[in-house]
Amino acid sequence: MKRKESPTASVSGCDEYRVESIVTVDERGQMVLPKDIREKAGIKPGDKLALVTLEKNGRVCCIHLMKADELAGKAREVVTETANV
Repeated sequence: MKRKESPTASVSGCDEYRVESIVTVDERGQMVLPKDIREKAGIKPGDKLALVTLEKNGRVCCIHLMKADELAGKAREVVTETANV
């Protein structure tokens, strides 16, 4: 199935920021990440994902998913840099 081109925007530190798909949250709060997105992101069954939010005016405005091990790596970098100051 071919997708229509979605609008893109530039975000600091990223090449592109785009709407890849629309997902539906079911009555249990679950949603399915489309297969092509999982493949592009290298997400495999059993992977742990960290859900990171950005708040504006007391409301969550952005939700980001990233592999938990990548988040742990970033945290290690910050701690190491702080310890070396």
